Amino acid sequence: MHAVDFLIQNWFLVVMAAGSGLMLLWPTLSGKSAGVSPAEAVRLINREKAVLLDVSEPAEYAAGHAVGSRHLPMGQIEAGAKPLPTNKALPLVVVCPSGLRAGRAAGLLRKLGFENAVSLSGGLAAWREANLPIEKSA
Repeated sequence: MHAVDFLIQNWFLVVMAAGSGLMLLWPTLSGKSAGVSPAEAVRLINREKAVLLDVSEPAEYAAGHAVGSRHLPMGQIEAGAKPLPTNKALPLVVVCPSGLRAGRAAGLLRKLGFENAVSLSGGLAAWREANLPIEKSA
């Protein structure tokens, strides 16, 4: 009977634990993934004409970026930058050095109407590990 008493007395903790678990499962349940692999990104670029959008800071972008990526720093997206594609149905693969900023940027882009915005899981590091081409700015 102690377990039932604990659950009744700590109902808030039980609700928080259940909510936390649901939030972890939400991307799977809703069909929205946390990101795509480098191989899936290449497939989207080649077959669906996806745009590779790099949200790195200028110095990070100059140090190395995926070949063919467009540079649009995260701050410009947050400020409502205009150089975004006009076709909001076009898939966007968002990349940054680690993938963390890209995940936030993809979520922001989806709120702006780009329904097919996804982040590259693992960021530029995963792109490098997959032996995909990288270039440096002059």
